[in-house]
Amino acid sequence: MMDDPRIARLLALLRAALHPPPGPARIALALGLGLTCHTVFAAAVMAMIAAMFFGLSESLGRVPWPWALLANATLILQFPLGHSLLLTGPGGRWLARLIPGPHGATLATTTYAIVASLQLLALFALWTPSGIVWWRAEGAVFWAICVAYGASWLLLLKASFDAGAEVQSGALGWLSLLAKIRPVFPAMPTAGLFRLIRQPIYVAFALTLWTVPVWTPDQLALAISYTAYCLLAPRLKERRYAARYGEQFRRYRASVPYAIPRLTDAEDPPHAQ
Repeated sequence: MMDDPRIARLLALLRAALHPPPGPARIALALGLGLTCHTVFAAAVMAMIAAMFFGLSESLGRVPWPWALLANATLILQFPLGHSLLLTGPGGRWLARLIPGPHGATLATTTYAIVASLQLLALFALWTPSGIVWWRAEGAVFWAICVAYGASWLLLLKASFDAGAEVQSGALGWLSLLAKIRPVFPAMPTAGLFRLIRQPIYVAFALTLWTVPVWTPDQLALAISYTAYCLLAPRLKERRYAARYGEQFRRYRASVPYAIPRLTDAEDPPHAQ
């Protein structure tokens, strides 16, 4: 297990951070941003799990109708638009300047995780429910759907680990600053779920949208819009991968399907690690 590059890379980063070089201000900044990042990240994930479990029928938003339609549409759009823009060159440069001083670039992944978590927290905490419930699972169907919902979240967790837990959680930035080292990004992911499909994170997230035990117009609007995003947005990601990894990514793309696994065995994808 320790030979697994996903685990070895994370352990090496943690070992370096456990013995930080002197620098009280740097250490305080790293620990403060790390605590903020993981607190907001956890709050966003918990809000997502709870809100979608009830089909967005329970939330804190109280915008009067019909203005609630505009407010909810804005909440839906702000995450994919911001998420995509921050991954562009100008967005990355803005992230690097968001933390004043010399450490903004090192902390970019942590800052990105904080911003994305705040966006998701706003979406699920500030949503104004329509008050309409179409269907609520009961009995054995309820428990079967709960199992599917939990499995979808576990699949998302696994996909995030395969892509690089330190990047997906935002830990790479603050741990690198704490250790006073340059952030080292994972190589192009090809292990784990990435052996089956090229976009397991987006597919797993889409599955969480459709495996809920309560269905409302709110949940349907969220599921349709974000499923479309999960299918279309990775095209932009793959353009960046093609530019960054060149022939390696083109071989991987030729051998591994986009979102639906092959039913027959295929040739193993080339490994980046």
